[in-house]
Amino acid sequence: MLEEDRMTYEFVTNIGRQALSTTLLLSAPVIGLSLVVGLLVSLFQATTQIHEQTLTFVPKMVAVLVGLVVFGPWMTRLMMDFAIRILGEIPLVVR
Repeated sequence: MLEEDRMTYEFVTNIGRQALSTTLLLSAPVIGLSLVVGLLVSLFQATTQIHEQTLTFVPKMVAVLVGLVVFGPWMTRLMMDFAIRILGEIPLVVR
């Protein structure tokens, strides 16, 4: 087996970088929505001085569910593209 056929440090680093960037892209919309809703609820609680625990939890859960429904197709497509790319590189490694 030639050295170029083996898994190199750059190859593994590239796969790790792709995995991290895909994870960040997948989580960004849902985390961003949760962050915005949490900030709005905190502002509402600070102005009205209503400090109810469920008031912070329920809107965030609804925002996350709506975000998953809205961004779900895009997230699925992104995960599928990543999986196809990784599975396509297997023959390059297992010669």
